[in-house]
Amino acid sequence: MHDKKDESLGVLIEEFLAARATRKPSPHTLAAYRRDLHAVAALIAEDVATPLPRAALSITDLSPRVMRAAFARFAAPRAPASVHRAWSTWNSFFTFLVADGVVAGNPMPAVGRPRALLPQPKPLRGADTPELLLASAARDDGRQRDPWPERDVAVLAVALCAGLRLSELLALRVGSLAGRLGERRIEVVGKGGRPRVVPIEADLDRVLVDYLDSRVRRFGSRSVRPDSALLVDRRGEPLRRGGLQYLVESSYRRAGIGDRVPRGARLHALRHTFATRLAEDGASAAEIMRLLGHASLASSQTYIEVTADQQRDAVRANRTNRALAALGSVGQAR
Repeated sequence: MHDKKDESLGVLIEEFLAARATRKPSPHTLAAYRRDLHAVAALIAEDVATPLPRAALSITDLSPRVMRAAFARFAAPRAPASVHRAWSTWNSFFTFLVADGVVAGNPMPAVGRPRALLPQPKPLRGADTPELLLASAARDDGRQRDPWPERDVAVLAVALCAGLRLSELLALRVGSLAGRLGERRIEVVGKGGRPRVVPIEADLDRVLVDYLDSRVRRFGSRSVRPDSALLVDRRGEPLRRGGLQYLVESSYRRAGIGDRVPRGARLHALRHTFATRLAEDGASAAEIMRLLGHASLASSQTYIEVTADQQRDAVRANRTNRALAALGSVGQAR
């Protein structure tokens, strides 16, 4: 049990966040935890009419009645998804405190919450949009100061044909490409450090080989050591979040498909397109879940383990892989 001096809400929130940080959440996720905890804590401080700063609030002030009142005020101006996220954060916070012996019970089951809405997929609109995007990226654009079509096609193709998140793309190393010819795969480190393997087909493999060859021509053989970042900028430095987002946005503009990209899912639309096309081409929910690295299905479906061969068959059926075959060797005929 914590000493009385350790029971201030501000101290306990920081302890919880430190414990969560060991799970390696994204900076965005950790910032959301902090924001939700402090926003509700501010309302609690007002409700209990304490003259002390909210960091000095005692955890003993947080009764079910106080939490219900604070969440009612918190929910009024916010969307259901935001309220649900904050409820889950506070529920995790109290679960942590119970496990640590700070409080005897969790008051959150007594606090109402809106039903969580499943996020709707936001793929690129238009049956031929991925093909238009790849074909545009493969062409030299005279408006670009330093065109590098091999790199641009590689980035878009990996996102479209492997369904990687932004953070997963940035974490790829040259050595993440593994396996012999015909059994090639990308070894991905997903959310929470969970590894997964995504099979890649021959056409995507060729795009990546063309890109790495072009990188050797630009920066020398040392630039493609196994521990080097797979995706780099035009100076050969590891591509960063802003640079990757800009690359994808500029690719949309050059292809003239900006009106086909859903709002709020610019780069993520490529991942959603991968998953949507898998489903359209007959992949099962379990195959899609495993290929995308989801921890569980957000429905009543039971998780089904699938074999590597079934995953490869699902990827092989993806029409975007077939679109890569029409590109030929990117950047070779200039």
